Amino acid sequence: MPTRRRAPYRILLPLANPRTARDLVRIGAGVRAARQTEMTALGIVEVPEGDSLSEGATAARTARRLLQRVLAFGDEEGVEIRTMVRIGRRAAEGIIEAVAEEGADLLIFGWGGPPPGAAGGAAVSPPGGAASELEVAIDRDGDQPPVFSPTIDAVVRQSPCDIAVVKQRGLDQVHSILVPVRGGPHAELALRMARDLAHRFDARVTVMHVVPTGIGDKACHRQQQALERFIREHGGLRRTTGIVREASSVRQAILREAAHHDLVVMGASASPTNAAPDGRYLFGTLADTVASRAKTTVIVVKTRQQVGLATFEELRGEEGSLPEADAYIECSRSLTTVVDRWFAENTFHASEFSDIRKLVSLKEKAGLTVSVGLPALNEEKTIGLVIKRIRGALMERAPLIDQLVVIDSDSTDRTREIAGELDVPVIRHSEILPELGSYQGKGEALWKSLHVLDGDIVAWIDTDISNIQPRFIYGLLGPLLREPRISYVKGFYQRPIRDGDRVMPEGGGRVTELMARPLINLFFPELSGLVQPLAGEYAGRRELLESVPFFSGYAVEVGLLVDILDQAGLSAIGQVDLERRIHRNQPLPNLSQMAFVILQATMRKLEERHRLELLTEMGRSMKLITQDRHQLTLTVREIGDQLRPAMRSIPAYQEHRRTLKGR
Repeated sequence: MPTRRRAPYRILLPLANPRTARDLVRIGAGVRAARQTEMTALGIVEVPEGDSLSEGATAARTARRLLQRVLAFGDEEGVEIRTMVRIGRRAAEGIIEAVAEEGADLLIFGWGGPPPGAAGGAAVSPPGGAASELEVAIDRDGDQPPVFSPTIDAVVRQSPCDIAVVKQRGLDQVHSILVPVRGGPHAELALRMARDLAHRFDARVTVMHVVPTGIGDKACHRQQQALERFIREHGGLRRTTGIVREASSVRQAILREAAHHDLVVMGASASPTNAAPDGRYLFGTLADTVASRAKTTVIVVKTRQQVGLATFEELRGEEGSLPEADAYIECSRSLTTVVDRWFAENTFHASEFSDIRKLVSLKEKAGLTVSVGLPALNEEKTIGLVIKRIRGALMERAPLIDQLVVIDSDSTDRTREIAGELDVPVIRHSEILPELGSYQGKGEALWKSLHVLDGDIVAWIDTDISNIQPRFIYGLLGPLLREPRISYVKGFYQRPIRDGDRVMPEGGGRVTELMARPLINLFFPELSGLVQPLAGEYAGRRELLESVPFFSGYAVEVGLLVDILDQAGLSAIGQVDLERRIHRNQPLPNLSQMAFVILQATMRKLEERHRLELLTEMGRSMKLITQDRHQLTLTVREIGDQLRPAMRSIPAYQEHRRTLKGR
C-alpha cells in the first residue's frame, strides 16, 4: 500500500518592502519544521466602493513587478516562492481569501508600528511594515496612501490560520533566542517556532517565565519544574534553557532579558479582542510593548485556535502545568496580602533618616547627585523661608543636596525677586524647551524641570508650606539612598485646615479623601495603601522619572503613580511620614475643578491600562456655579490637563544629557 504523502507547509507573506522581505523569507524558511514548504508572496490592490475593480489593473502590474524582487531571497534559503496579486475592496478580505485559496498554515506580517492615516484609492496595501520603497512606488501609481496595521488587525480578528507579526530589527547575527511564556497555546506555538529558528540559525533558546517577587523558594521550585515540563512537551532542543525570573513588572523583566538576546519570539496575550479599532495593541498590551521597545527583532505569534480566559482556567486544572503553578502563587498572594505587605515594608518615617551625615555618605558611596526643584506660583509669603531652611540644613551644613532651583510659573508677585535675592537660580518653566510650547500647571513645571535639574535623584516639594523643615527633603531622599529597590517616594502628613483665624488639626486633603482615594481603591487597588496619593512632595530616580509621561496640571500626581506602578511595580514605590504640613488651603470651587481634572485623568489611565474605550469623547467643560445675594450665575470653563510624553523621548533632552555625561 503506497504511503500517504504529507501535505506541504504553506506560508503566505503579505509583503510591504522588498528590502525587508529577506528577513521575513528567512523566518518562513526557518519555521517549516522539516516539511516541504510552499511560500507565496502576496500583494493586495484596494479599489474603493463605487469604482470598477478594473481600475486596479495598473497598480496590479506595478505590484507584480515589485514582488518579483523577493524571488531571489527564496533561492538563498532553498525555498520556492510564488507571487500572487489580488484585487478587492479591502486588503484584509483579500488576505483572508488568499489564505483559504492557498490553504495557508501560517501568515507572516512585517509590522512597522502604529498605523498612519486611513487608506483609499486603487493602491497596493502592504498590510504591515513602515513606509517603504515598495509602498512609495505603488502609491505613486495609485495616488493614495496604503493600509497598515488596521489590515493586520482585521485579519487577526478572523484568525484564518496561525499568524506571526514581525517587528524587524535585523537577523544578521542570531546566536540566542528568548521565548517569554505564560503557558497557553500561543506560547506553545512560540516555542515551536523558536525551536525551528534555532535549528536554522544554530542558536540557543532561553525560555523565560516571569513570576511575582517574594513568592518563596517552594513556589519558585514549583514554577521551575512546570517550565521544564512545558519545554519537554513542546519540543525544546538540547540547547534550550528554562529560567524563572522574579519581577514586579513582567514587561520590564522581558525587556531587560531581551537585551541579552538577538531575537524574541513570544505568544499573544490570551484575549486580544480589546484591540483598538485603529490597530493598536494587536496581540495584547504586553506583546505590543515588547515589540515596540525591544532593541532586537520580535516575533509575536497567535494560533488559529481561539484562546481566552477559559483556556487558562482549563489549564489551571492540569497538574504540573505553568498555569497551575501560577494559580498556586495567586492563592497564596491575594491583592490584599500584597498591599498589606507593601504597606508594612515600604512605609517609612522621616525620623529614620534624620542622620544627615549618614545620608551624605550613602550618596557619595553610590556616586549619586541630588537635585531639588521648587515649583512656585505667587509664593512670596513662604518662598524665602523654604529656601533658607532647605539650603541651610542640607547644602551649607551638610552637602546632601547638590542643586536647588526654583521653577516659577510666571508669578505676578515678588516670588522670583525673593528667590533671586537669596542667590538661588530661578527659571520660568515657560522658558525651558520653548520650542515645545508651554502649558499652565504644576505638572508642566515639573516635567520641564527635568531638563534643568541634573541630579541622579530628583525631588520636588511645594513652596506654599509655612512650617517647612529639613525632614520634608531628607525624609523623601532617605529611602532612595538606603533602599536600591525603591525608585519613587511619596510624602504624607497630617493636614490641618484653616477656618478663619483658627487652625483645625484635621480636615485637609479633601480631594484626596472624597475623590482620589475612592477612585484608586476602585480602579487601581494596588495603590490603595498610599496615604496621600495627591501629596505634592515626592522624589524619584531620574531613569524612572524621565521614562514616564506627565500630566500638565492637577492630575500630575495620580498620573505618575499609575504609570510608575505599571512601569516599575508596586515594590518600587515608597511613602514617608513627614509628620505635619501647614499650607495655604484652597477654596472649595478650586477643589471642585481639581477633582474634575483628576477624574478625567483617572478615566484616561483606566482606558490606557485596560485598552478600553469608556467614553467616545470625554467632556472637558465644567459648569461653575457662583452665587451672591441676588442671583446664581452659571459659567462654563474648559478644564483639563495635557499629557506630556516621557522626557527621554525629547531630542533636546537627550542631547543635554549626553553633553552632561561628556563633561
